[in-house]
Amino acid sequence: MANSAPRNCRVGVDIGGTFTDIALDLDGTLHSTKILTDYTAPERAILAGVKSVATTAGIALSDIDILIHGTTLATNALIERRGAKTAFITTEGFRDVLEMRTENRFEQYDLNIALPPALIARADRHVVRERIDATGKVLLPLDEASVAAVVEQIAAGGYESVAIGLIHAYANGDHEARVRAALLERLPHLSVSISSEVSPQMREFERFNTVCANAYVKPAIKSYLDRLVVSLKEIGVGCPVFMIHSGGGIVSVESASEFPVRLVESGPAGGAIFAADIARHHGLDTVLSFDMGGTTAKICLIENQVPKTAKTFEVARTYRFRKGSGMPISIPVVEMVEIGAGGGSIASVDAMRQIRVGPHSAASEPGPACYQRGGTRPTVTDADLILGKLDPDNFAGGAIPLSIEASRSAMTNEIGSVINLDAEAAAYGTCEMVDENMANAGRVHAVENGKDISDFTMITFGGAGPLHAARLCEKMGISTFLVPPGAGVGSAIGFLKAPFGYESVRSAVFSLSRFDVAEANRLLAVMRDEAMRFVEGGLETADPVIERTVFMRYAGQGWDIPVSLPFGEFDAASAARVVELFEQEYARFFGRAIEGLEIEIVSWSVKVSSPLAEVTRVPPVAAGAVVEPPLRRKVFDAASHVYLDAGIHNRTDLKPGDVVNGPAVIVERETSTLLTSSFKAIPQNDGCLLVTRR
Repeated sequence: MANSAPRNCRVGVDIGGTFTDIALDLDGTLHSTKILTDYTAPERAILAGVKSVATTAGIALSDIDILIHGTTLATNALIERRGAKTAFITTEGFRDVLEMRTENRFEQYDLNIALPPALIARADRHVVRERIDATGKVLLPLDEASVAAVVEQIAAGGYESVAIGLIHAYANGDHEARVRAALLERLPHLSVSISSEVSPQMREFERFNTVCANAYVKPAIKSYLDRLVVSLKEIGVGCPVFMIHSGGGIVSVESASEFPVRLVESGPAGGAIFAADIARHHGLDTVLSFDMGGTTAKICLIENQVPKTAKTFEVARTYRFRKGSGMPISIPVVEMVEIGAGGGSIASVDAMRQIRVGPHSAASEPGPACYQRGGTRPTVTDADLILGKLDPDNFAGGAIPLSIEASRSAMTNEIGSVINLDAEAAAYGTCEMVDENMANAGRVHAVENGKDISDFTMITFGGAGPLHAARLCEKMGISTFLVPPGAGVGSAIGFLKAPFGYESVRSAVFSLSRFDVAEANRLLAVMRDEAMRFVEGGLETADPVIERTVFMRYAGQGWDIPVSLPFGEFDAASAARVVELFEQEYARFFGRAIEGLEIEIVSWSVKVSSPLAEVTRVPPVAAGAVVEPPLRRKVFDAASHVYLDAGIHNRTDLKPGDVVNGPAVIVERETSTLLTSSFKAIPQNDGCLLVTRR
């Protein structure tokens, strides 16, 4: 062990559906590992991984200065409906908002359309008599008798958690706070979430769904985080523990425990930050981030080196990735599309005798059939092994020996015997289906944002991302992709690049023709103070970056667009300046502004964060000599439908400028990069693999 504490030792931890990734940055030197996720007690995999990387780095556990954690546990709990027994309390007359949704059809011509079921069943939804209007004015005082009756119903129902969402509580949260006080007076150990704190935004369906999701996962996430902090201290890690939230910033464990819905996209957000950091180093302004792990694949657009963000997103889209078919969550988030397509995704044959992949996953328990841990169903990892993309003796650095016989048996029994295919053909069909699913999701995400995806550079990471990136690029028409160093644990590295930050978002309607300067300044000050409270324990500077955004529309329109405010406090001339900024953005979105219509602000955002570190641009490396592979093996090429003789290269043996022509596999401990015959790779000075079409 080291004799003295290092100057800077930071650890990033990402719990995924199959693996828990650990990245330790010791004075700029990276050490990493992957541990199978422990579903019974997720903190156990973290403890094992932290001990492992600390030993590799040669430091004591007490030398760790900070630990930053992200997890998909909240996401998985929502997708798989494995949360607390939760009740929902709302205004009388609005009990069925969760069921009615927005009354939009995400597929207009599907006569048998099936809407996703409400997170809270109708029997668990209760009402109180009260009414507040959109300006926050009380129209009907809170009826104490109805509150008392609901409190007794909650007590008798044996609920672990309660969500409270009253009409227009974003404008006035007094009634929600009083209902919560009544509940806690009667049931002091009950977990309670109120929408005016969790998501003070207009549009009741999204707000109600968000507070329900927060309450649904809160007991389990709080229990897990409490156990994690205690367990880390017991093994000697006494440093502060922070969480990365869905917007890509870092907050305290206490804040994360109170608002766990903000962790729903925490792991994927770390991956987007990782990709954005690589884009900054390479001067790339149009990037597609592709993160494929063991359970899910995540795709995010990064423009001008900043991940695309939104104030709402959907969990678990159920209908061909269509917007509107998922569970809406109304919080600031790095916007991406996430589908059940990972290395552990299970392949099956549907009623039409077609191969389908996902969304169910073998995860870490029992894992793919080739792991020999009790899994018997074929997965994407089994298909990759059969097709020669993986080395059975060198998977995860040899820590997990793979059985190709078990993979062939599973693929034959579940796929081949049903539709008369041999194991290789079934494996090919499985890989093509999962690659097409991911390519389709990427196309849909790009089209929804008005982008031509073929102009983008892909940055790929995750345990399975580099293995499937080349085929995805062939399908999506992308000619270049980058594989960063440490790609196998990319999200965990992204946590170490993330700023301390928090975004306060709330709805408050302001007409620009009757703009109340004093009230606008008061609102921005309150939101700034709220954001500062969440991050003040981690900010290392007295001069944080403050970003202000308003969401605006023409009065009567159903949706709004974001407009950045390049100034601080409002003054008498600010309304005209905001109108000008809105018209510029509106013209950028829709071609032209509309004259003579009333313009209004409907929502506000204030983001406080620590400044990003300066980066040094990485100049491109000239191509050198073609490197001859030390080893070769047969790898199936999907484009030509045959096995080809592929070179096998160890990534650590390659130096900047070396040229590796496909077909080839470039292996490293946590992942492998597959080059199809149409691509070549050139290592760059920062360790990235630049892969381009030959």
